[in-house]
Amino acid sequence: MKFLVDAQLPLQLARFLQSAGYDAIHTSDLPQNNSTPDSDLNTLSLQEQRILISKDADFVESFLLQKQPYKLLLISTGNIKNSELKNLFQNNLEQITTLLENHSYIEISRDALIIHQ
Repeated sequence: MKFLVDAQLPLQLARFLQSAGYDAIHTSDLPQNNSTPDSDLNTLSLQEQRILISKDADFVESFLLQKQPYKLLLISTGNIKNSELKNLFQNNLEQITTLLENHSYIEISRDALIIHQ
């Protein structure tokens, strides 16, 4: 399973996913860094079958209208400390990855995982 972590999320999230054995990159790892346009992120996600992890509602719209990115994990926690976000992923990573095997759009809040059809 491959992930692409969007710019507004911490680099540490991508590094955590890497340490858990996943192929994960952050926008800061890309040639245009955190200035990479959303359209390029969608293209990369599709080409490399990467699950985009983002807080950006624009990706929800592009996913629903154009089926881009490849798959979407929307973070809907509001403002959250990096340590809290890491804990949220640590506590839910197995369930998140299991759900993403069969679903294309998942949302995670502070207290729930939501499957969008």
